[in-house]
Amino acid sequence: MSTFMAKPREVERKWYVIDAAGKTLGRVATEAARLLRGKHKPLFTPNVDCGDHVIIINAEKVRLTGKKRQQKKYIRYSGYPGGLKVINYDQLLQTFPERAIEKAVKGMIPHNRLGNQIAKKLKVYRSTDHPHAAQQPQNWEIRD
Repeated sequence: MSTFMAKPREVERKWYVIDAAGKTLGRVATEAARLLRGKHKPLFTPNVDCGDHVIIINAEKVRLTGKKRQQKKYIRYSGYPGGLKVINYDQLLQTFPERAIEKAVKGMIPHNRLGNQIAKKLKVYRSTDHPHAAQQPQNWEIRD
């Protein structure tokens, strides 16, 4: 008996919607990373993209526990001298709430070509509106 290894052409992909309203950022990110990676499927293979597409809505209503909104920093660097930009998550969630969730999810998937391929299946939207109704996404509940 040999170990089953999924092949990329055999994987069936579904679409899931996660509502982030009132949910903790880390809980939403871990569930999204799990779905994107395909770890919820019995045919999961670590070196194959077995995951599904994930749509996260209400990104502006995600919450952070404790004092993370004021103390946690979002840092980016342009590569030039003096090009370090630092803002806290309170400012980030007011201006680009999608970016906060994308950064959290990308940190939880592999940091290689497979991870880049997986990250393309993540769609994050500020409000409840999204243009993926034709894919007939299913709701995915997160217990908080």
